Amino acid sequence: MNPILVEVTRGGRVESTHRGAVAVCDAKGGVVFAAGDIDAAVFPRSAVKAFQALPLIESGAADRVGLTAAEIALACASHGGEGEHTATARSMLAKAGRDEACLECGAHWPYDTAATQRLVRAGETPSALHNNCSGKHSGFICLACASGDDPAGYVRPDHPTMQRVTQALAAMTGVSLDARNRATDGCSIPTYAIPLRALALGFARFGVADGAAARIRAAVAAHPFMVGGTGRFDTVLMQALGARAFVKSGAEGVHCAALPELGLGIAVKCEDGAARAGDLVCAILIDRLLGGGVPERLVRPELRNWNDIPVGAIRPADTLAGVKHAG
Repeated sequence: MNPILVEVTRGGRVESTHRGAVAVCDAKGGVVFAAGDIDAAVFPRSAVKAFQALPLIESGAADRVGLTAAEIALACASHGGEGEHTATARSMLAKAGRDEACLECGAHWPYDTAATQRLVRAGETPSALHNNCSGKHSGFICLACASGDDPAGYVRPDHPTMQRVTQALAAMTGVSLDARNRATDGCSIPTYAIPLRALALGFARFGVADGAAARIRAAVAAHPFMVGGTGRFDTVLMQALGARAFVKSGAEGVHCAALPELGLGIAVKCEDGAARAGDLVCAILIDRLLGGGVPERLVRPELRNWNDIPVGAIRPADTLAGVKHAG
């Protein structure tokens, strides 16, 4: 059984707990810290978007269509659907000679409440541009078009674009990816079950690599808003730390990060899929390994009721006590 990683308190008592597993690895695969079953395969979902964006850079497609740093950052995003996000995705598509009709990610209401309210007031419904994955998908379309491929069906495992993306993910993690560990993500592209140990290794490699990885890290450090948006965990943390940390959350309690100056990668999976637990574990690990710098509200989150009265807290369990400054 995986250990308790996070406790949720109310009135000084533990009201809820979140179990899970954590792996912190270096770029050679050495395990710096571990808790729980780090060899169990999990679906990283959106946490690996930066790996999926590598072929966009490595192939030269980003330069052939003229993508900016902000657009490259959006290709790694799970954004909130704010105006700047949708405008940037539209710009990426236009540079490939396409429009939102080519997106195969589906549409949903923006994660950002204010953006949703603006659509409702205007009597509008969301388009695929509001999908949190529209930047990633726009990047796929740019890759396909710049490579001379028809982008139609780019979400299929056998499409040339998705084959390049899958090869990049396999190379970073060192895991064979095929139908045996493949499922379908929320945005319709393939997602692959990968052990936490391999995910942490992949992020350690991503954090120290030159070339395409370094360019993506620089783009995200310069434009962290694009990766999430107003008040979103990834954005807030990277606004505070800049190039010291690359952070990307996934769905169902998965969080991953790269710490370039330490050469370390982090992978977290909360068993119950709770984002609040994954947020805290990731923030605690980064703060302790770097020796500080993570915003206080991320490492010591309060629980407040509808009258804004503090009623409890979310805190790390003793399982994480062994994580120390690695500088």
